[in-house]
Amino acid sequence: MQEQIKQTMRSLKMDGMTTLWDNLIETHQLPHLSAEQLLQMLLQAEWEHRQGRRQDRLVRAAHFRYQSSLEEIDWQASRNLDKSTLIQMSDCSFIKKAETLIITGPTGVGKSYIASAIGHHACQLGYKVNYFNLHKLFQKLRVAKAEGTYMREVLRIAKQDLLILDDFGIHPLDANTRLELLEIIEDRHGKNSTIMVSQLPVAKWYELFEDSTIADALMDRLLHQAIRIELKGESLRKKR
Repeated sequence: MQEQIKQTMRSLKMDGMTTLWDNLIETHQLPHLSAEQLLQMLLQAEWEHRQGRRQDRLVRAAHFRYQSSLEEIDWQASRNLDKSTLIQMSDCSFIKKAETLIITGPTGVGKSYIASAIGHHACQLGYKVNYFNLHKLFQKLRVAKAEGTYMREVLRIAKQDLLILDDFGIHPLDANTRLELLEIIEDRHGKNSTIMVSQLPVAKWYELFEDSTIADALMDRLLHQAIRIELKGESLRKKR
């Protein structure tokens, strides 16, 4: 009977239940559980298994630059990193509010790592996340235009609960990329959250745009109720 139950669970692809069932049999716990206790344990095991699989899928789909976590962030380094601010971010309420997070600072101070850590945590909470190097995103969109899939890609990006755009300002923005960036931010404004990561201080962002109309529109949407993390200090890479 026990083997038949196990095979039924497996045929229904209830891997969490199957693993727990095997464990209960091997540890001789099964006879000591009431029907209610057993059912609760099996359901909990299956729920946790499926949640774990969903989180893994979300992380793979995000394409993070770093496999990082909030727990592994170095708080000892002198880089103007406010622990209380980042702890407040850990509940991802800024995603629920569709707020923008801006992380700036010189190279090597951990901007991308922190952005990835927040993104990983968002995946753990069930949010859909996409991470892009901004230059590579524009390259991808150019290919999508050539293949006739541009609108589908833009709509997919717009639906992400959290979009992380890294290395903003490193490469020059031509007329097309400026319009594409404005379109992406416009689609997300007030609907979904965005993290902008840049070596340039926000005060210099306006200089990236030749067209003042686009600059005004983009800066208004990015900076409206934005949360800012301004990192300072020397590169952490030099200290390793």
